[in-house]
Amino acid sequence: MHEPIAASAPAAAHSGRVYRYYDLVMVAFVTVLLCSNLIGAAKAAQVTLPWIGPVTFGAGVLFFPVSYIFGDVLTEVYGYGRDRRVVWAGFAALAFATFMAFVVLRMPVAPFMIDYQKSLEDVFGNTWRIALGSLIAFCCGSFTNSYTLAKMKLWTNGRWLWTRTIGSTLAGELVDSSLFYVIAFYGIWPLEKVIQVAIAQYVLKTGWEIVMTPVTYKVVGFLKRAEREDWYDRNTNFTPFRLKV
Repeated sequence: MHEPIAASAPAAAHSGRVYRYYDLVMVAFVTVLLCSNLIGAAKAAQVTLPWIGPVTFGAGVLFFPVSYIFGDVLTEVYGYGRDRRVVWAGFAALAFATFMAFVVLRMPVAPFMIDYQKSLEDVFGNTWRIALGSLIAFCCGSFTNSYTLAKMKLWTNGRWLWTRTIGSTLAGELVDSSLFYVIAFYGIWPLEKVIQVAIAQYVLKTGWEIVMTPVTYKVVGFLKRAEREDWYDRNTNFTPFRLKV
């Protein structure tokens, strides 16, 4: 991999730059996050695998890991600081969607919509534990993913992109899956079921990241050339509790 184009630029110059595709990547990230949580989370899918048998998983698992791919791309190209802003944008969008669903479902229903109300509640009426678990797990997992990738980029001096995209996802998804299922279902499901489903989700999500590695390479390469940016987080403040780049 070539030496970073902007590695020697001061942080202030980096924060003031205008990028051609950064906003588009942010919008794509938030869109995938919302859709995977609001659409995919409502359905449990089951497939039968050779030598394993039936495997049950949330349908959103097919799409939620794409948000981690966007997180990898953002950190690799633009740096941890700009990915941090995107994570908080996604958190705010997810929190608002959760609040909106809560309010809308509890508004008085028109008589001709009574039967339909039940369907809406089945799809969008998550319990407070599931909603809280989703928000906390997403935030902690995303920051873990971004931090790990940024640090691994320094350790490898920008080489072996695949090691940090996969390594960061292994760390981020471990935090995400562990937190979500414990917060949402501990004490409701048997403990062994919580662990079993969390492990299955973790394996599926990280496996999806590995399969998508060639696509990540293509997107990262395109953005680095188009933006003339390849940021290294040498002097970055890694606290998650700020919006400043």
